[in-house]
Amino acid sequence: MLKSFRRFLAVQVGAGLTLAAVGFMPAHAADADVVATVNGMEITEGDLAVAGAEYGAQFGNLPEPQRRAALLSALIEIRLLAAEAEEKGLAEGEEFEKRLAFLREQALHAAFIEKVVDGAVTEDEVRASYDKQIADAPAVNEVHARHILVKTKEEAETVIQQLEEGGNFQEIAKEKSTDGAAANGGDLGYFTSGQMVPEFEKVAFELNPGEYSKEPVETQFGFHVIKVEDKRAKQPPAFDAVKDRVRSMLVREKYVEEVSALRDSAEVDVKDPALKEFIDGIEKQREGAAPEGGEAAEPAKTE
Repeated sequence: MLKSFRRFLAVQVGAGLTLAAVGFMPAHAADADVVATVNGMEITEGDLAVAGAEYGAQFGNLPEPQRRAALLSALIEIRLLAAEAEEKGLAEGEEFEKRLAFLREQALHAAFIEKVVDGAVTEDEVRASYDKQIADAPAVNEVHARHILVKTKEEAETVIQQLEEGGNFQEIAKEKSTDGAAANGGDLGYFTSGQMVPEFEKVAFELNPGEYSKEPVETQFGFHVIKVEDKRAKQPPAFDAVKDRVRSMLVREKYVEEVSALRDSAEVDVKDPALKEFIDGIEKQREGAAPEGGEAAEPAKTE
């Protein structure tokens, strides 16, 4: 349920942030510039910007000219169908009024996120959060290794004998290894604890750079001869590579903080006891959805 609530938060926050981040309108264009008219009704750059916020995800992968055209086409259809709906009296009635009121509240919700929540997170706060997460993250070591994978223990022992006699590890790997890394001389690149099967990982982390395993290492894939090329402390990701994720985390935390304060001071009376119990459960999870430092180590785990 907590994951579902977090997904809900991400959708809500994303809806508001899209208004700020659409980046669709050319820098030289003004909101009032007229792009097209539909039966005399103007469609402006400002209208396109609003449509971009609404349909940004749907058209986000299109090149800019096609994106503008798709948004304008959507607006033309909306204007035509809206005018026809007015003509048919579809804007009248309680059901339509309720829907209109909901859409207004939804727009205000998005505006609050954009102006109050997203606007409250500064670059200094993002940098400070990144620095804290890096400082709090445990040190992680990683190994750069190669391997030669064969089907039988006897084949692995033959490989080890070749190495003992001065054979070149990379050339033997290209000749005899049976996995996809063979073409690269058995190169597996750098990996950290937990990324390889335990039997393989144990030996790799015990070897020193330049050493190879003197006994075949059996795993579910076959028999390996492992050579360690290098060991190092894993470097954290650069600030620019993860700053958007860190900022999103802070925005989610700010959102929960604002909602919690408002709900704590509000009088909410849920009439159905079963529904109230469910809502109370969501509230308890909400309180723990974005704890202080709750995702502290996340950027440090991403390359």
